[in-house]
This record gives sequence, C-alpha cells and structure tokens, in this order.
Amino acid sequence: MKEALIIGASGGIGSAIAASLDARGVAVTPLSRSGDRLDVTDEASVEAALGRLEGPFDLIFVASGALEIAGAEPEKTLQAVSARSMADQFAVNCIGPSLVLKHGVRLLPRKGRAVFAALSARVGSIGDNRLGGWYSYRTAKAALNQMIHTAAIELERTHKDLICVCLHPGTVATDFTAKYAGRHKTVPPEEAVQNLLTVIDGLEMQDNGLFFDWAGKQVRW
Repeated sequence: MKEALIIGASGGIGSAIAASLDARGVAVTPLSRSGDRLDVTDEASVEAALGRLEGPFDLIFVASGALEIAGAEPEKTLQAVSARSMADQFAVNCIGPSLVLKHGVRLLPRKGRAVFAALSARVGSIGDNRLGGWYSYRTAKAALNQMIHTAAIELERTHKDLICVCLHPGTVATDFTAKYAGRHKTVPPEEAVQNLLTVIDGLEMQDNGLFFDWAGKQVRW
C-alpha cells in the first residue's frame, strides 16, 4: 500500500488509522469536517473535496459516522422513532459513505489491488439482531451494507482488482461509544485499527462486497 485516503480523519478511529498508515510509510491524505470542512451529507462538499485530489489511492477508508445526532439518542422503543432522527442517521451513516464512493471511484485504480472500506456496525446486521432497539442507527447501517454490496457488484466490471467491504471495528473506546459501551469490552483506537488493517491486508477478491468484523470473520447481513 502506497497511497491512502482517510475520510473522517479527525475522529478516534480515523485519526488512529491515519497515524498507523503514516508509520508504515504510506502517504496518507486525511479529510474531515473539522480540518477540511468536508460535510459528507452534502454532495457538493464531497464532490469539491474529492475533486481536488488526483490519486490513485490503494485504500479509501471511510471512518465517518455518528450514533447521536443533534442530541437524539438511540431509540429504545418504536414510539421514540422520529422522521427527523431517522433522516439524520441515514444522511451521516449511509448517504455520506455512499457519496464518498460515488465521487471517489475516479480516484481508485482500474488495474491493481485497491480497497474501499467503510465503517459499519454489527448492530446493522439483520441476521444478528436479537435485542431490537436502536432503530434509526441499525437501519442506516443496514442500508450502508446494502449500498456497498451493490456498488461492489457494479464496480467489479470496471475495476477488476477493487475490493469493497464494510467493516465492524468492535467496541472502540472513543467519544462515539463512551455512553453506550456498558458491559462490552472496549479496545483503544490504536488496537482497533491494527485489527482492521490486518483484515484489510488479508482481503482477497472473493471478499468483494462482504461485511467483516475486526477479527476478519464475516458478519451476516
């Protein structure tokens, strides 16, 4: 890996993966809302930010995401669901990464191995959902999984060596999870990204369009 683009590079996971890749000698291009005014929910912002880049990148990693937006906590009941909070979750957790992929395709090589990876979450798995709740966040992540899976099918026709995946990082000790980790064991961002990079390094073409956890195990849709 020689060139990597990190979206959401100011967050806990994004900054850690940027630092880890930099330590490997990878040329890292970090983009974020706080550092570059990149708003992944605004297509014009995404198009402008990516339009300034030349590439090609061996890795585009989307680390942006949110669990609470505008003070709305994950819903525990159906009655707590609102159109606003659901739309906000889709904008950040599904539409944002989808726009990055749409406008980032030109930055990926048509020949030679490359990876597009977006952070998802195990709670977005329909098959693994036994607890319910967290309606908007779960649904937005499930939609993201479908978007990446569908795009992978299309892009394998034009980018023969491109691998598109969704990744579940585990419960990482960041501001994102601080209120909700509960009894779950958390890992520091530096450990989480080493796990994720190990998964990315080991991806093969048959993994295109799939969903993996931090240990490299496939997560059910």
